[in-house]
Amino acid sequence: MSERQIDILLDSLLPLLKAGVAFTIPLTLVSFALGMIVAVLTALARLSSIWPLRLVAGFYVWVIRGTPLLLQLFIIFYGLTYVGIILSSFTAATIGFTLSVGAYGSEIVRGSIQSIQKGQWEAAASLGMTRGQALRRIIIPQAARVSVPPLGNSFISLLKDTSLAGSIMYLEMFRVSQQIVATTYEPLLVYSAAGVIYLLFCTVLTWLQSILEKRLARYSAS
Repeated sequence: MSERQIDILLDSLLPLLKAGVAFTIPLTLVSFALGMIVAVLTALARLSSIWPLRLVAGFYVWVIRGTPLLLQLFIIFYGLTYVGIILSSFTAATIGFTLSVGAYGSEIVRGSIQSIQKGQWEAAASLGMTRGQALRRIIIPQAARVSVPPLGNSFISLLKDTSLAGSIMYLEMFRVSQQIVATTYEPLLVYSAAGVIYLLFCTVLTWLQSILEKRLARYSAS
């Protein structure tokens, strides 16, 4: 590696880290938090005895899972301008990622709820609980422990997927790396540096996920 390349690498690290902390991570956290609310509501709708709710929720999941995330972002950011709806890149990215997390997460939540033994429902009913009370007090707390590993993986995947937000002008880490490449003409060096930072973020998240899983396992065993 030449002295020029070393200088470029060192000069690139700080802007990339700043973009990751100031833009990539907040987008990930906000989108995942909102997405989980959508996921739980969608899962409950799909398990509902009210068929219109099941139909709407199923259609939403079908559309989101059946179309590319990048296409969804383009429709939200660029397409909606043709009907008079103009969104900032952050808002458009948040909506797109929230819908994606909500659709995929709902299947995880739904599967986790359905994995709870039928006897749990019967025990709740024998105590005089309504279906809603059984969900809140018995079923969902147990399902939450089951769903932590797959939802943790979804969170880590979302962090990487935020790189797609650069395509709608959001100044996240990958977008910043593209701007640096445009001035330095060192794509391999700069993109590799961005990849290392993504890897660092994901490693930390994986470590936190493992800690959470161990604590939940101890709680479940007790």
